[in-house]
Amino acid sequence: MNAPIRRLAFVVAAMFCVLLLSTTWIQFVQAKDLADRPGNRRTLLASYSKERGAILVDGKPVAQSLPTKDQLKWIRAYPQGKEYSHVTGYYSFTYGAGGGLESAENELLSGQSDKLFYRRIVDVITGKPPQGATLELTIDAKVQQAAEEALGDQRGAVVALDPTTGAILAMVSKPQYDPNALASHNLTKVSEAWKSLNADKGRPMINRAIAGDLYPPGSTFKLVTAAAALSSGKYSPSSVVPGPRELDLPDTSATLPNFGHEICGPNGRTTLRHALEMSCNSSFGWLGLQLGPDALRSQADKFGFGQTLHVPMRVTPSVVPDELNKPQTAQAAVGQYDVRVTPLQVAMVTAGIANGGTVMSPYLVKDVRSSDLDVIDTAHPQQLSEAVRPGVADQLTSMMEDVVNSGTGRNAQIPGVQVAGKTGTAEHGEGLAAHVWFTGFAPAKNPKIAVAVVVEDGGTLRSEATGSTVSAPIAKKVMEAGLGR
Repeated sequence: MNAPIRRLAFVVAAMFCVLLLSTTWIQFVQAKDLADRPGNRRTLLASYSKERGAILVDGKPVAQSLPTKDQLKWIRAYPQGKEYSHVTGYYSFTYGAGGGLESAENELLSGQSDKLFYRRIVDVITGKPPQGATLELTIDAKVQQAAEEALGDQRGAVVALDPTTGAILAMVSKPQYDPNALASHNLTKVSEAWKSLNADKGRPMINRAIAGDLYPPGSTFKLVTAAAALSSGKYSPSSVVPGPRELDLPDTSATLPNFGHEICGPNGRTTLRHALEMSCNSSFGWLGLQLGPDALRSQADKFGFGQTLHVPMRVTPSVVPDELNKPQTAQAAVGQYDVRVTPLQVAMVTAGIANGGTVMSPYLVKDVRSSDLDVIDTAHPQQLSEAVRPGVADQLTSMMEDVVNSGTGRNAQIPGVQVAGKTGTAEHGEGLAAHVWFTGFAPAKNPKIAVAVVVEDGGTLRSEATGSTVSAPIAKKVMEAGLGR
């Protein structure tokens, strides 16, 4: 055999080897990834041949599969439509599983999870039609409805937690969307709905409670700053701190003013307790300078900042920036500069204080059930971190009670129930109305529910809005629902 023929034979052999390796790689290594891709029509057609598992709240479906007479056999339906859209997500023949639990727990709902392996074997032996698992959620329907109605048509989010377990009792994000429009078998209408939703400047498909463009927390972050101060052992609620009308920021001609340019106490001095009660920027900016950026960041991390959580949907990590100079540190101490949070993270801070300093990992799925509703898996509350000592948590609770009793959070008062809370008004751009916050828990001495509320751009009151006037009344209604009032 001459040299050219040998070279050609070598090239052909090499090509066959490459072909063999590539097909082996696709069939065995990449098979699952390719099958799970949203646009895989063959997989989608196969998935519509069996009933997808339901998603339940208080035993009633917020997502379920209904039989049809067309080629796809089943259609996904969302009885409450928009109210649970960011919890459920959508399941579409055209766009697959997206957003919410439809995506995060797709393997369980479709029946493909390894947790269902033995159930699938039993179904094959008994001849039972295959079916996905059912998810029972931690959501309290009354709390969810209260959050939905109280937020109204304003943009923003509400999150409610059980402080002792981390169970998510409510998760509302607005604007919302109707997942039924994407689950339709009329593919033309599905395409039109998809284009409309993605063109909407309000971004209704973004779950603002856990993702999207994160918010500056404003004065709700003063809880973290106060926690760092009390934990240092150098301060107590009665410690006297400066409280002038504005704080001169070092290394710059800029100042950090108080709301309304008010002085926080006689001769520009006040206690740490009173500074939180009236939300004194100059006091907390000064405190941030004394503590330093590392102490602020370390305390925030203990509350869960910087961690990528899954509830099971992925939660965008909240952040305190690295490399803060002195003016930036003072601004960060009052929840401004580039501090950014999710409403869930703010609720976790409050829930951690309510729970004696222990932050629990938030979760949304209580039970996983088989098609005959036997429990396959049950969630077990897990501790995320020890944010502060119990004694510090008690001090913070007492200070937060003052905020609601006689400070900026009076609109969150519930007759006959002691509420602990904190307001926040967060600037986010020149000429823009501030985002307004309230976070709190109740009852203060035996907490059952912790809540965080953010309303974008001042809501209906726009530039006249504060956390007290707009967000505190929303939180009050959510807490009342959680307490059965």
